[in-house]
Amino acid sequence: MVDVIIAGGGPAGLFLACELRLAGVRPLVLERRPRPDLSDKAHGLAGQVVRLLDHRGLFERCAGQAAPAPAPGFFFGGLPLPLHRLGQDNPMYLLPVHQRDLERMLDERAAELGAQVRRGWDVLSFGQNDERVEVVARAPGGAETTLTARYLVGCDGARSTIRKQAGIAFPGLSDDHVVDRTALIGPSDRFHVLPGGRVAIDGLGEIPAAFHRTDRGVFTLLAHDPQRPLVNTAEWEDHPAGDFPGPGAPMTLQEMEQSIQRVLGVRLPLSAPPEGAPTLLRRQCGRNSRLAERLRQGRVFLAGDAAHVSHGPTLNAALQDAANLAWKLAATVQGWAPRGLLDSYESERHAAAERVLLHTQAATALMAPGGGVTALRRLLAELLDSPDNLRLVAALLAGADVRHDMGEERPAAPTGRFVPPLEVTTADGRTRRLAELLRQARPLLLDLTGGDDLAATAEAWSDRVRRVSATAAGQAPAPALLIRPDGYVAWAGADPDGLKAALTRWFSPG
Repeated sequence: MVDVIIAGGGPAGLFLACELRLAGVRPLVLERRPRPDLSDKAHGLAGQVVRLLDHRGLFERCAGQAAPAPAPGFFFGGLPLPLHRLGQDNPMYLLPVHQRDLERMLDERAAELGAQVRRGWDVLSFGQNDERVEVVARAPGGAETTLTARYLVGCDGARSTIRKQAGIAFPGLSDDHVVDRTALIGPSDRFHVLPGGRVAIDGLGEIPAAFHRTDRGVFTLLAHDPQRPLVNTAEWEDHPAGDFPGPGAPMTLQEMEQSIQRVLGVRLPLSAPPEGAPTLLRRQCGRNSRLAERLRQGRVFLAGDAAHVSHGPTLNAALQDAANLAWKLAATVQGWAPRGLLDSYESERHAAAERVLLHTQAATALMAPGGGVTALRRLLAELLDSPDNLRLVAALLAGADVRHDMGEERPAAPTGRFVPPLEVTTADGRTRRLAELLRQARPLLLDLTGGDDLAATAEAWSDRVRRVSATAAGQAPAPALLIRPDGYVAWAGADPDGLKAALTRWFSPG
């Protein structure tokens, strides 16, 4: 019997396996696909999740640089956000990375940590009792096998077998009239990518490369790889032709050309990417925004697309689901979890997913055709000229507006929020980024008081909470911070009694 079976070996399942191994428990990942998915899907991460990967040392492995920096700009509903105006209050971080590359890196990291990942295993059903979960899976050779674990986590996508068999409803909204077409194309002399995020198209002139809205739809051109730019259109159609891949006629470059002509009003001949390069021709009809009614059924949990889907940053939310759930499962398996800790996964991540659905639905509405929407966009652009409004929208998109209830009646400002980036000098005289102190996914008490009172209080928890005494290079948000493994501040202050209450609440009596 293993500690946790994870159904699904995409980014969410693999990151969950990594987090569980760091916490000292034994996961088993069962993935239906025989090999990693190399198809073109998401193209990057945005918001607090980028800093979460930095906490684990994974940002550097993806980006090739040591630390993330706030992004100078972003978009909401196709409207540009001048985030550089926010200065130190800018919460938006970006990590341009193809999902296939992220998945490959997480697969390598899981192997380094000793996580079991079995590919070609199809989860068929499960049953549970008060002590364990029994999972029936089909092995690559076709034989059915029953595997046992203390817990099961469904990371098996929007059509989750685990969610369906658990009897968990998946309510939400669908707009069947939005059609997204996406293609990887070859280089062309008919368009030229310009500095400043713009593109010049013959017969049209200069337009924004990202989210150019017209009365007929939205056009986007991303040229991370100049040899195979990615083009996308969104149109609102009365009679969509069906998805491809999947049900529907095959998507073609000619169809992509016709869609671009309808949106932009000019013909843009397209060619296939260079021979041997990855290709992509995808049509998606309809946009879904759905959130599972519950994220837990006994010993069974949902994470990632199995728990929520939207036309937006679902991968961002999926990785944060994994970080939130992993340490709570590990604490329970190891026998020191306080009462109700596992239930807090659902309450925290369900609320966070609701915020994601809120802004993704709003963004879709803001890009729809029509004079009313155009007027709304003009008004919103004026409102976003205010730094206060810009800050609120940036926090919403980054997930920085999420504040978990940590059980205090009057919590200090950083309590409940994702810990801010800090640079500290530890007792050995070394200056480090806070992210470097969170590599092992352990609870951390960052003590900046310079005294011994908090050290004495935390001593009883030394087997599960690491204490680091340090001084802050700049202005710290509080004299001391108790940081959960998922990066959220469980307590802030200098009062030993307050610290003791928080340690007891989240990490059980010492």
